[in-house]
Amino acid sequence: MTEATSDVDVAIEITGLTKSFGPLEVLRGIDLTVNRGEVVCVIGPSGSGKSTLLRCVNMLEEPNGGTVVVDGVELTDPDVDIDAARRRIGMVFQSFNLFANLNVLNNLMFAQRKVLRRDRDEAQKVALANLERVGLAEKANAMPHQLSGGQQQRVAIARALSMNPDVMLFDEPTSALDPELVGDVLNVMRKLALEGMTMLVVTHEMLFAREVADKVLFMDAGMVVEEGPPAQVIGDPQHERTRSFLSRVLNPISDRE
Repeated sequence: MTEATSDVDVAIEITGLTKSFGPLEVLRGIDLTVNRGEVVCVIGPSGSGKSTLLRCVNMLEEPNGGTVVVDGVELTDPDVDIDAARRRIGMVFQSFNLFANLNVLNNLMFAQRKVLRRDRDEAQKVALANLERVGLAEKANAMPHQLSGGQQQRVAIARALSMNPDVMLFDEPTSALDPELVGDVLNVMRKLALEGMTMLVVTHEMLFAREVADKVLFMDAGMVVEEGPPAQVIGDPQHERTRSFLSRVLNPISDRE
């Protein structure tokens, strides 16, 4: 692997990142730094490039230009061992992506056994510890279809944690959930933040971003329009586009009147 020379406290360093799908420019020169132990929330309208940015961090989408460095390893280097690099990055999607034919415990053990080559006892120990961590220890033998959407998403988080990642990526983890189930997932994420997990979160949950994030990025049309602490970006935005977006998101009823 190619080792970058970035500061040891920097977990993610993105420079000049571009991504196009045919003629459509989705990312237009994104620069972003996430320090170790930080929670960075990315907000913005649909189609602004938020999810594509996240998918470029672990190379699920290959950028057209720029660099992505995670824990000192440049993932955009063509010679990098991308599979080895991805083991350090946990990813939680909008949809839960659990294996429907495996119970909860085996969902958490599968990648540990196949990718990390852990023996069964160790994998089970790690899996049960992480189910306890997300408040679902009693669901170890349940099948995914027996769980609520919020429980499935918490299982997906526990599965990612079972790989002992250095960084966690969350792509709108609550967007597919019924409103009453959102809180349990966000509480797990709050707990991870308190434990010092490095997190890059694409979200539309403004209260979560305001309370938990160290830094907030507002994206529009493939660019970072505004970034800073949540008290600034959400509480006192400087850019008109940010103000317009937040007005619609935070006051949806009055906006229609």
